[in-house]
Amino acid sequence: DVWDELWGAYLAFYDTDLPDGQYELTWQRIMDGEGIFAVLAVDDEGGPGEQVVGLMHYMYHPSTWTEGPYCYLQDLYVVQDVRGGGVGRALIEELYSVAEEEGASQVYWLTQGFNETARYLYDRVGELTPFIKYKNR
Repeated sequence: DVWDELWGAYLAFYDTDLPDGQYELTWQRIMDGEGIFAVLAVDDEGGPGEQVVGLMHYMYHPSTWTEGPYCYLQDLYVVQDVRGGGVGRALIEELYSVAEEEGASQVYWLTQGFNETARYLYDRVGELTPFIKYKNR
């Protein structure tokens, strides 16, 4: 339920609505170990119990340019009330560590130009590349 709630909030941020079947398929892929990994950030300092405050999805894929795989950070979401408090940075740094252990030659991600809050963080923990994304029409 917590994953479902955070995933829905992330999609709403990007003004995207997916059918229930896609939620179920994505969750099943994560649970079946089909190459999509999910991490939840938990804050247990804010009072009674634990509160999930962040979500990250990532995957590995081979590259023609390197021996090790690339690690693609597909989704990163932090609950609005705690943004700017280090949760996003902690998730990315954790991914850097995990990807290094797995032999990944790089971690990369995409974001939209309007996502200034996230880009403020990304400019500090990553390197902006000159690549431009294209997709089918």
